Amino acid sequence: MTYQVLGDTIALRLQIGEEIITSITAVCEKEHITAGTISGLGAADHAVVGLYRVGEKKYFPTELDRDMEITSLIGNISQMNGKVYLHIHATFADDTGRVFGGHLNEATISATAEIFLRRLDGTIGRRHDASIGLNLMDV
Repeated sequence: MTYQVLGDTIALRLQIGEEIITSITAVCEKEHITAGTISGLGAADHAVVGLYRVGEKKYFPTELDRDMEITSLIGNISQMNGKVYLHIHATFADDTGRVFGGHLNEATISATAEIFLRRLDGTIGRRHDASIGLNLMDV
């Protein structure tokens, strides 16, 4: 992982074998980012994306193990209980053009990923909402 700070934005490049959530969390901790946005693209060979079913208050994961392009990576950075909290969605395309996506739980880079983190002034918190079972932005 390498990155460069450019004003309020961090340009982050991940390498083969690095995991997206772990890497972004590490940069946020090191750079003390408590609120921000995430966007990126790249290539992965493993990912787990989820679909949340409100009625069951549960995520249902889909595991993807194949060569894929990361066609979109988008999300936000906040804090919950004093720790970095990432909320990221992603889409992945395979060699036939089929696209899979959802809430990103994990993804391993197969070639590279180019991710931009934009720092926002201040802190955005999270709180658990038992009625829907999710951690909501506290704004």
